[in-house]
Amino acid sequence: MEKLVSDVFQGAYKSRFKGRGMEFEEVREYLPGDDVRTIDWNVTARMNTPYIKRFQEERELTVMLLVDISASCDFGTHAQVKRDIMAEIAALLAFSAIKNHDKIGLILFSDEIELYVPPRHGTRHVLRLVREILARKPKKRGTNLKGALAFLGHVMKRATITFLISDFIAKDYENELKLTALRHDLIGIRVYDEYELGFPTIGLMDVVDLESGEKGLVDTASSEFRKLAEEELKKRFQAVSVLFKKVKAPLVDIDVEKDYFKPIQKVFSKR
Repeated sequence: MEKLVSDVFQGAYKSRFKGRGMEFEEVREYLPGDDVRTIDWNVTARMNTPYIKRFQEERELTVMLLVDISASCDFGTHAQVKRDIMAEIAALLAFSAIKNHDKIGLILFSDEIELYVPPRHGTRHVLRLVREILARKPKKRGTNLKGALAFLGHVMKRATITFLISDFIAKDYENELKLTALRHDLIGIRVYDEYELGFPTIGLMDVVDLESGEKGLVDTASSEFRKLAEEELKKRFQAVSVLFKKVKAPLVDIDVEKDYFKPIQKVFSKR
């Protein structure tokens, strides 16, 4: 992980996310060679001698990770489930943030806010965040993106870099997504399994909705069933992409079986 951050990802992160500009620090007496444009005329008039304003570059950023830990994230048909990949991506982003001397915070959510860790610096802090993502057992099974985004707006009044990591199997969050994209620098990262876009042809198959617990039996050998099911799945998948374009925020799609590094770098390069 450290090698990935240092050799590959750090450059992309540092070049794409910059500080907010210049922050006022103090006033001091004018010295020969100082820029006359920085003279504070109010203080100069009061003190009857020239004073200038001093500024420092405000480089530090606050990065927030919003990570979905609902039951659907435990789905996977390969070596890793979606939640494993989400944790790896979150760790990569977190270590990149602290290497750039930024603060990093975490919100874990399902139907409710499962955990909020305020932004801080330091490697120990990041290691705690990674442990929480991997080990936290959610109290609820569903996904409430609307509530998670509203909570972010409540606890973070200043602009942040916000990575929303989820499978986006949720409803009715368009307004909150729009407000978040207006206030914060929002990047969506969607992690999915290929079988969420289509079924393998294996005949009768028992299926269960991980979030609602609803069970059923489907015939994957039926061409009619496969056509209707795949059309619906792809329609739902595409709707999320359209929504992110609508709010003018990037969305990175990550297949659990493929390299997640290049898609993230690609979206950074377009910023």
